[in-house]
Amino acid sequence: MNFERVEIPFGDQNLIIESGKFANQANGAVTVTCGGTIVLVTACMAKERREGVDFFPLMVEYQEKTYAAGRIPGGFFKREGRPSESEILAARVIDRPIRSLFPKGFYNAVQIVALVLSSDGEHDPDVLALVGASAALMISDIPFDGPIGTVRVGMIDDKFILNPTYAQRAQSSLDLIVAGWHDQVIMIEGEAKEVEEEKVLKALEFGLEKLKPVAEIQKELVKSIGKKKTEVKLCQLPPEFVEKVKKLSFSKILEIYKMGKKDQREEAVSLLLKDLTVDLSVFSEFKIEGRDIEASDIKIALHEVEAQEVRRIILEEKRRVDGRAFNELRPIGCEVGILPRTHGSGLFTRGQTQSLAITTLGTSNDEQMVEALEGKSEKTFMLHYNFPSFSVGETGPMRGPGRREIGHGALAEKAIRSVMPKAEEFPYTVRVVSEILESNGSSSMASVCAGTLSLMDAGVPIKDAVAGISIGLITGNGKAVLLTDIMGLEDHFGDMDFKVAGTRKGVTAIQLDLKIKGISIDLLSQATQQAKETRLVILDKMHAVLAGPREQLSTYAPRITTLHINPERIGELIGPGGKNIKKIIDATGVSIDIEDDGTVLVASTDEAMSSKAISIIRGMTEDPEVGRIYDATVKRIMNFGAFCEFLPGKEGLVHVSELSNTFVKDINKVVKVGDQFKVKVIEVDELNRVNLSKKQAE
Repeated sequence: MNFERVEIPFGDQNLIIESGKFANQANGAVTVTCGGTIVLVTACMAKERREGVDFFPLMVEYQEKTYAAGRIPGGFFKREGRPSESEILAARVIDRPIRSLFPKGFYNAVQIVALVLSSDGEHDPDVLALVGASAALMISDIPFDGPIGTVRVGMIDDKFILNPTYAQRAQSSLDLIVAGWHDQVIMIEGEAKEVEEEKVLKALEFGLEKLKPVAEIQKELVKSIGKKKTEVKLCQLPPEFVEKVKKLSFSKILEIYKMGKKDQREEAVSLLLKDLTVDLSVFSEFKIEGRDIEASDIKIALHEVEAQEVRRIILEEKRRVDGRAFNELRPIGCEVGILPRTHGSGLFTRGQTQSLAITTLGTSNDEQMVEALEGKSEKTFMLHYNFPSFSVGETGPMRGPGRREIGHGALAEKAIRSVMPKAEEFPYTVRVVSEILESNGSSSMASVCAGTLSLMDAGVPIKDAVAGISIGLITGNGKAVLLTDIMGLEDHFGDMDFKVAGTRKGVTAIQLDLKIKGISIDLLSQATQQAKETRLVILDKMHAVLAGPREQLSTYAPRITTLHINPERIGELIGPGGKNIKKIIDATGVSIDIEDDGTVLVASTDEAMSSKAISIIRGMTEDPEVGRIYDATVKRIMNFGAFCEFLPGKEGLVHVSELSNTFVKDINKVVKVGDQFKVKVIEVDELNRVNLSKKQAE
């Protein structure tokens, strides 16, 4: 392949796409560069469809190599292992917009691999990887209806920033990835700090305009080195066969989609499929790829008939299968405090979607260490999402979280993160777990609502409650219908899943996935307004149950008290080999964290032990105050006086002349080891030796 290079301005740097240098045996391969960050993206296609496959097997892998940042992996094996959560999320960002641009019925396996080869610690490689995926597919012989343009948009002081750096993103109130196809949006992934809907829409318009040059340079690349697209055999059922299945099933389908309950519909469809497949000779007149009709073909055809009927009901009859209006929510239920021994719990039910969220409070020892190319960091807020098979009435293995669980959890975490208190205000590590107990549409947004309820129940001082909702879309015959609070079949047979979460003030998270090739800003604006109106209704219902965070933490949650000591006294507190700090922990059972600036965090579920530890720490790090009276204990007796501990770990001398107003001939007759009495600090000399007086204190 000939070497080719194209370049355009891209934020504070240039975007460079090159091909012909690396991985020339792949169907398509490019490197995408911005600053010192370089991503190699390849696209490969299986020559033939695997037998029995009746879906499009698209695989997207994104890997960040530690050598890209000049580091060696941690751990025992010293090589990259399973993908991290951030790598999985980046792979999903690539997968979601490109999937809908492959031909319908195209079932050859396609694999996209993105490798981060170099990282400058300033520019995130995820957007570059998506640009590279589109470019690699465009120049390859793989059927693909691109290109896709992609940009990241930030906002600082109400000004939009194209392709912000990591440092700029830390100051930004908006972090938005926008992917576009022609003049329409095809994918959105974003997080915001309660930004008003109007601003978010303006950011989308800004991004849609700025991504156009990214798509245009891919076309230039195709003109130079693009391969001719392979003519692949698409797997499509004969229209006459689908029509016959429709004719045989239509009357029953009409009845099925008058049923309001999901389980009734699913059972009826299952029985209908059995009836249709009892006698396959009914379909003997049809052939698919030279073979007779099989039961699996009838199942696919029936699925098409179902999709046609659901869409017809919405577009033509102007009603939804469950009888709701297009902008109507399903019944909502909210409960808090239902798990007595957890730190906080919330149950959110919306129709047949139900999330049970549990909040757990921990100390800095529970922080999650994140090792990424841009450097190490600690997470003090985590939201984890679990989707067991029983939530949809099915059986299945209970394995670790898959890409879907990680993606949904990350979205819910983004939605709540901006309202979490700062570490200085609330020095806890917070983990929220969303257990999906029922699912029939938008369980990720239910997790946002349940998670918020559980945080408030735990007494976490969040700035405001957050709620989320999903808006769907059905298009056809020149019509477009937006659906509030989509249920499972509307998501499955529909064209869009548009999730928006936020507070009363504005948006905190936004995500768009499409099955069609794009959506206009105008339609997105309508959907955003519809989502806002619904979100306010949900927030009202949540506030009716719990108006705000509880004033007190759960009795089972650790109490963390923050102290500030002179940084120069940290060594004294720790002691040689940690002797002093270990002694305090052994005596009280508390957890103690000491930071370099002199901040000391004491955590315990026992208030009395916490107070004891705090008293000891203050005593050990407190400077003696001349003229102040302290309680003292005699530790040693000498001929010239008694050494007394007046602060934890601190001793001073009560000279024999300061023991009594009368002459002391024999000190042992006046005091003994273990005696307790009040003393007054009368001097701290230049060697920090403390002189005490018993008689002056009395």
